[in-house]
Amino acid sequence: MLINKLIRSASRLVPIAVRASAGSRWCSHRHHSSAFSATVNGRLKELQSPRSFPSILHLYSTEISSDESLLKSVEYEIECANDSYSVTEAEEEVPEGFPFKIENRVGSETVSLTREYKGETISVEVYMPNLVTGDEDDDDASNQSSIPLVVKTSKRSGPYLEFGCTAYPAEIVIDSLSVKHPENSEDQIAYEGPDFGDLDENLQKALHRYLEIKGIKASTTNFLHGYMINKDTTEYVEWLKKIQKFLQA
Repeated sequence: MLINKLIRSASRLVPIAVRASAGSRWCSHRHHSSAFSATVNGRLKELQSPRSFPSILHLYSTEISSDESLLKSVEYEIECANDSYSVTEAEEEVPEGFPFKIENRVGSETVSLTREYKGETISVEVYMPNLVTGDEDDDDASNQSSIPLVVKTSKRSGPYLEFGCTAYPAEIVIDSLSVKHPENSEDQIAYEGPDFGDLDENLQKALHRYLEIKGIKASTTNFLHGYMINKDTTEYVEWLKKIQKFLQA
C-alpha cells in the first residue's frame, strides 16, 4: 500500500517539476543546438537525480517521464522557432531582376541557382549562412554574417571555372579559383592555382568583375542571405518534427 501511494505521488510530482522548469527554457535556432541539448540533458539529469523516494520508485518515475520531458522540450523548440521566424518567408517573392532560377531542395543544406548568359551556363550552390550576432566589429568582414557559394561557369563543352566565394553584406570575397575538366577522374589531384590573394591586383579585380557580370553581385547575395536564413529555420523545424514524430510513435 505504501509503495502504491508513493507511486501515485511521484506521478503527480513529475509533471509539476516539468512545468516548473518550462519557465527556464529558452528558444534556440539551429545555431543554438548545443544550448538546446544542454537544456534537454540537464532536465533529464534533474529527473534522474536521487530523490527521497526508494530507488525502485525513482527508476519507475524516470522511465515514465524522460520521453515526455524530451517531447515537451522538442515541442517548445518548434513553437519558439515558428514564433521567431515565419517559415513561409522561405518562399518569399523573388525580387525583380533576380538573374537566377532557384531550386530549393527540401531536406538539403544547399540551394541551387542556374542561368544562361551569352552561351555560358552559370550554376551556383548556396550553402547555409554563417550567422554572427553580438557586438562584433562591423568593419571586420570576418565578424559579419556570410553565406558560402560555389560558382561554376561552363560552356557547351570542355573545362569550366569553379569559384569558391564568401558573400558578406558589403562585399563578395573570392576564396579560390580552379579550372576543372569534366572528363577528369575525381581521384586525380589537379593543380588548383595559387592562393587568390597572391594574384596580381588587376587580375583579382578583373575576376571580381567577371563574376559580377555573371550575376554574382551584392543585390543577388543580399537576397540570398535572407532566403537561406529562412531555409535554415524551415529545415530546423522539420528536423525537430521528425524527432517529435519518433517520440510520439
